[in-house]
Amino acid sequence: MNHPALLLALLFAAALVISLLIRFWLAARQMRHVARHSDAVPAAFSDIVTLDAHRLAARYTLAKGSFGLWTMAFSAAVLVGWTLLGGLGVLNNAIRESIQPAYGDMAYQLALLAAFVLIGSLLDLPFDLYSTFRLEQAFGFNRTTWRLYLVDALKGIVLGALIGLPLAAGMLWIMASTGTLWWLWAWGAWMGFNLLALVLYPTVIAPMFNTFKPLADSALESRVQALMAKCGFFAKGFFVMDGSKRSAHANAYFTGFGAAKRVVFFDTLLDKLLPGEVEAVLAHELGHFKHRHVLKRIASMFAISLVGFAILGWLSHRIWFYTAFGVQPSMTASNDAVALLLFMLIVPVFSFFVSPLFAGLSRRHEFEADAYACAHASGRDLSSALLKLYKDNASTLTPDPLYARFYYSHPPAAERLAAMQTPATAT
Repeated sequence: MNHPALLLALLFAAALVISLLIRFWLAARQMRHVARHSDAVPAAFSDIVTLDAHRLAARYTLAKGSFGLWTMAFSAAVLVGWTLLGGLGVLNNAIRESIQPAYGDMAYQLALLAAFVLIGSLLDLPFDLYSTFRLEQAFGFNRTTWRLYLVDALKGIVLGALIGLPLAAGMLWIMASTGTLWWLWAWGAWMGFNLLALVLYPTVIAPMFNTFKPLADSALESRVQALMAKCGFFAKGFFVMDGSKRSAHANAYFTGFGAAKRVVFFDTLLDKLLPGEVEAVLAHELGHFKHRHVLKRIASMFAISLVGFAILGWLSHRIWFYTAFGVQPSMTASNDAVALLLFMLIVPVFSFFVSPLFAGLSRRHEFEADAYACAHASGRDLSSALLKLYKDNASTLTPDPLYARFYYSHPPAAERLAAMQTPATAT
């Protein structure tokens, strides 16, 4: 191994170890903090959250935390196996030698990508099964049957093949055919695909997995339409999704892009909230659009992915990039697919260290959306809706402050509700 390869391998190993230590330390802090505060409901929530519900949320958080530690350790071991122990190199050699001579470069590279995804899915399967049928089931949230689970898996495989394989083939063709600036063309194609997905997901993909029915409550629909009109928004429709067939968790969201925007309510949400509370939750989502949070996130994704493609474009021509992780690049076949896989494996390790910045920005956006909702609907209704959702989703009301600062994309309940009580937001 030459010096650049050795340096990259050592840098990756150090980043991986440090990130794991931070993850485990934060998880331990979170679990200790939640357990320590599990026997007393915070004063701000004592009127609506019972001690039993608070303890249930603590047990749920601790169970997820313990499971997360095992998942984290296993994922790290798999990552080391693929990279520092040369697992990807072994898989690449086996598929290249068996596929490339007879079927050519494109078939070999697509087979490599497919094999990697298949192996990864099989390795993750026991954890997904445990999460769905043991952990979520134990706390009364899982409503997925084995039949539905298998049907979803089959649909996912078919959809992944129909979309993923042509997309991968297009990317590989761009990498091989557009010269040294292939990464710029690939970035443009990737961004185009993401924008197309925003348009097609609500009307083509999501209905493959869930049933969407027009909102049948005419009084609630009129109320929602009035709010939309007051806020200057247009949506193609208001729909209720049968989220209850998989989970008891509740949610509502905007989806789509441009003229394809639609409002979607989980049926579980409508079962739990009063009309005024539903209106306030919707006003919060409108706040994200009013403050252009969606466009800002898309723009950020464009910028970050452009930098990522540029780095990949540079690394893919460096032999030491491959040899650092036990891959011997071919002198006769293309190395584009293995470069993509290596890049996808190592980037999350380094990006972990900047993730708190994005979590903090997301929390800021949530505060802005809450303020918008309080100004255009009822702050009291939004507060009561959030309290119900925290309670029904068994979300802890007492997270470790540092853990929340590092990971939470939404503000902790106490901070969020306190902000709504200020004169500028309360109504």
